[in-house]
Amino acid sequence: MNDKITNWTRSDDAMVETAIRRGATRRELLHMMLAGGVAMSAGGLVLGRAGKALAATPVSGGALKAAGWSSSTADTLDPAKASLSTDYVRCCAFYNRLTYIQSDGTPRMELAESIESGDAKVWTIKLRSGVTFHDGKPLTADDVVFSMKRHLDPAVGSKVAKIAKQMTGFKAVDKLTVEITLENPNADLPTILGMHHFMIVADGTTDFSKGNGTGAFVREVFEPGVRSIGLKNKNYWKANHPNVDSFEFFAISEDNARINALLSGDIHLAAAINPRSVRLMDGKDGFFLSKTTSGNYTDLNIRLDMSPGDKKGFVEGMKYLINREQIQKSALRGFAEIGNDQPISPANFYHNADLKPKAFDPEKAKFLFQKAGLLGQSIPVIASDAANSAIDMAMIVQAAGAEIGMKLDVQRVPSDGYWDNYWLKAPIHFGNINPRPTPDILFSLLYASDAPWNESQYKSEKFDRMLIEARGSLDQAKRREIYNEMQVMVSEEAGTIIPAYLSNVDAVSSKVKGLESNPLGGMMGYSFPEYIWLES
Repeated sequence: MNDKITNWTRSDDAMVETAIRRGATRRELLHMMLAGGVAMSAGGLVLGRAGKALAATPVSGGALKAAGWSSSTADTLDPAKASLSTDYVRCCAFYNRLTYIQSDGTPRMELAESIESGDAKVWTIKLRSGVTFHDGKPLTADDVVFSMKRHLDPAVGSKVAKIAKQMTGFKAVDKLTVEITLENPNADLPTILGMHHFMIVADGTTDFSKGNGTGAFVREVFEPGVRSIGLKNKNYWKANHPNVDSFEFFAISEDNARINALLSGDIHLAAAINPRSVRLMDGKDGFFLSKTTSGNYTDLNIRLDMSPGDKKGFVEGMKYLINREQIQKSALRGFAEIGNDQPISPANFYHNADLKPKAFDPEKAKFLFQKAGLLGQSIPVIASDAANSAIDMAMIVQAAGAEIGMKLDVQRVPSDGYWDNYWLKAPIHFGNINPRPTPDILFSLLYASDAPWNESQYKSEKFDRMLIEARGSLDQAKRREIYNEMQVMVSEEAGTIIPAYLSNVDAVSSKVKGLESNPLGGMMGYSFPEYIWLES
């Protein structure tokens, strides 16, 4: 598209294509495009392109190669222990989940044919018939029970043990029916089961290096810290998937090197590109940027139980001192959406779009700092490259403070040891939070009174009660109302400042087709090998 008339991106095209697949009307599509900056006169061009993309028939064949940004000798094919993007990509290729989280954040059935409950506490899961593991074993209820129970075993070391802890009962009702009982009602279970860690493995599995799942690819090579290769599963239960014959995935840690590998044709996708490195693609034909704003963010945390956060007006003053537009444009190079100081991003179904961020108002900030008796004092702010773009954000806030006589002493500390020594501990410091699929998980991890990662030590009995009420309700309208109010409470009362929701940027060859955004992260929520195809 002509960038003189719009800043529309390839990921926005994918959003329109997805909306068309879901049956959106032309009026709804034009409204979507207007909101994204497309002039009415250009709307037909966008719709025409989307129509062509949908009409395009996926091409079978080809060897897909892609590079992530991190790997180590601890790389694993055990879904319960997955912790890096490389782990997620491989697990998505070799295994399946009971549900799959779609681009709009809602779950669709995958290995499950249905997931139902009358009280949000006892859930009945019907499995698809005719699904087999790579070794030929049929999928049964015993596999699901085994997969879920593993997360409760401390010896396994599951990364979602705290989330799985709510599952207190498992029963194989028959070969294709499972009953899961929760400690307390939770209407989010179908979404939770779409998280990467809840992949289904074969009953009794102890050797995970084989990657024996029900997924689209069969493991050919797995070298931790080096590379993995998957071959097309010719017995895959999904019709017409995957499209490519094989995929190879490895890591190139340096951003520029990753982009150069793409430009030279060595790979088809370079994941998670730093905005500073995007300039290497300027003027290069045959490539595009896939942008996903899935909910990860860097926040400035002010502990409410320590000075100066315990002084009335200080936190509010800091929120007025944050120039969100400058942070978006300068620190994040435009690859972000403005945040409103609560963790539920615009990619989430429950995002409160009516909650507006505080405007940049240095004079109001100055008044509040004076009232708190802090104007002119030196206030330490701990920042590190460990939190994405934290240093750049800190410099912008420090400069704004200097203009009104507020001395913010930015203390830059090494990345090594930052999360152990400063995060959650220093009176004012930066954090970096990855996407989570539900408000309940985010609020439980970060804002409940007993939250393990309560970054500002926010405590509210009312908030805690609302969290439990929303969790157990099957009434979506009621849940949205509760979550909307909780977002307002966090934005106004907590000591966390979220200036922007960061965009994950993947650099991609134009030969890659079918790539869509996903709320679980870049690379189509790490599941791209199954869904994309390569155009010759």
